Amino acid sequence: MIRILVVDDHPVVRAGIVALLESAPDVVIVGTAASGEEALALVPSAAPDLVVMDLRMPGIDGDEATARILAAHPEVRVLILTTYETDDGILSAIAAGASGYLLKAAPEEELLAGVRAVAAGEVALAPSVSRMLVARTRTPEPPAPLLSPRELEVLRLVAEGLSNREIGARIHLGEATVKTHLLHAFAKLDVNDRTRAVTRAMELGIL
Repeated sequence: MIRILVVDDHPVVRAGIVALLESAPDVVIVGTAASGEEALALVPSAAPDLVVMDLRMPGIDGDEATARILAAHPEVRVLILTTYETDDGILSAIAAGASGYLLKAAPEEELLAGVRAVAAGEVALAPSVSRMLVARTRTPEPPAPLLSPRELEVLRLVAEGLSNREIGARIHLGEATVKTHLLHAFAKLDVNDRTRAVTRAMELGIL
């Protein structure tokens, strides 16, 4: 039997999930919780094999509850069951350690199959979630813009607070030439001002 703890802050939805899962002959519901806090308190005594976890809840949300449960009870598996399928939500749930991410609108057969898969140590993802993850792995991050050594030198001096005239005097360039280097750097960094150019270069790790 698969011992399941159901966590959802909406009573009607929680009852519906329980009813669906209880219809399966290989499932037993060992507890329900209306919040992440309640789930954390129940896991030690309920000893579930699987926690079916809502994602968005007041207080401790599904991500944090998942991470805390798995840190204290690594033998427990967590399946996120939610109405949300945003990239950030999916990735944060997976990063927290969830082994599955299914949508509440999924057919009953898909939900039960996902529960059994996760309980068996496998991964269960909604088709739309799988497509998103595949798309992200196929789309490489754009390379950092390559600034010339002179453009980097000028930008470092900008970061020190020097004006174009002071930069020119420091590296023996005319003020107009300094401005040209800066404009080229702006274009490569896709920014419009000196401050943003410096912060963007720092974000990219090139300054």
